[in-house]
Amino acid sequence: MRHGDKIKNLSRTKAHRDALLANLSCQLIQHKRIVTTVAKAKALRVYVEPLITKSKDNTTHQRRIVFSYLQDKTAVTELFNNISAKVAGRPGGYTRIIKLGIRPGDAAEKAMIELVDFNEIYGKGISEDKGAAKKTRRRGGSGKKQPAEAQPEEAALAVKEEEAVETATAKADDTTDDITKIEGIGPKVAEIFAAAGITTFAQLAAKTKEELEAILDPNGGVYVAMDPTTWPQQAQLAADGKWDDLQTLQDELKGGKEEA
Repeated sequence: MRHGDKIKNLSRTKAHRDALLANLSCQLIQHKRIVTTVAKAKALRVYVEPLITKSKDNTTHQRRIVFSYLQDKTAVTELFNNISAKVAGRPGGYTRIIKLGIRPGDAAEKAMIELVDFNEIYGKGISEDKGAAKKTRRRGGSGKKQPAEAQPEEAALAVKEEEAVETATAKADDTTDDITKIEGIGPKVAEIFAAAGITTFAQLAAKTKEELEAILDPNGGVYVAMDPTTWPQQAQLAADGKWDDLQTLQDELKGGKEEA
């Protein structure tokens, strides 16, 4: 019985098993994906992933340690020169096992094991420009929010960016007024005035009735019937901040026109 025996023996002696896993690792490193049985793929994943982690530290000492396992200079060179840069931002989990069904000859369950970052079909892996992997620990907790002083640097930068956007928006609003607050002016007319350079109450108040009609007339007959007589007067009250007087005047108007 296998009580407490966590080693996947693969029905081989230790020397035979180590040679098998070393050969499979070299093939996986060189070809980035290989097809084998599910049992061998699971044993290979446990064997090769610690070696890939060691390759992130490109030193002579680590190269000698990995070579003691693989006994293949070509595979060690490929691992440290190419694969280590590709998986630099991934904190483990470098391989993926995909089951392929039953092999007809001996009914063994086949599987493909591949390096995640070299598969373009399932999506691009974490590139090396994201830097080294973050060391994190999983733990339980109440999920309480961190205090402001304990927020990560990324969150602090995000808050600063939002504040900058809000400040820029506020400055932009200082130079633009809502022309549609004038009785008789709708969104379409406001767009026409904006195209003509009239975006504030003060600019609208400086225009005469004839000038406003000249701006509206080329934009189609639907705007010709509009009467902008009171628009400069309303705009002047809005520019002066006399909103109560503006409301009183608008109560006396009907669609921007003076009631007869």
